[in-house]
Amino acid sequence: MAGDRQSGRRARGELESEVLAALWAAGGPASAAVVQDHLVGDTAYTTVLTILTRLCDKGLVTRRKEGRSHLYAPVHDQPGLAVAGMHSLLDEGGDRAAVLARFVSDLSAEDERMLEQLLRGDGPERT
Repeated sequence: MAGDRQSGRRARGELESEVLAALWAAGGPASAAVVQDHLVGDTAYTTVLTILTRLCDKGLVTRRKEGRSHLYAPVHDQPGLAVAGMHSLLDEGGDRAAVLARFVSDLSAEDERMLEQLLRGDGPERT
């Protein structure tokens, strides 16, 4: 994908991530125009609408009619989105034990200690 970056194109999924980040930054439901204003570069309004529609279709964003336009809001906060992605990967990974074992074996020592604390209930509150 280095060629994409050199040609000015974003990597696959990068624009969706940027749109989600713009929605989180908006702090509440936002129009496509507000999302567009939060994006770096000159992303076309129609492209923003397309990405918001895709995110709605994936269940990652909600949309509600407000006057003549729509307001969009992320379904999850950033940690919640990561958790949903992890669950999805586990569900699709076949042998859950093997997937979890590989994941744990690749953790840094610091992350492993943090996971142990969380499993004991010694970590931050779960929301």
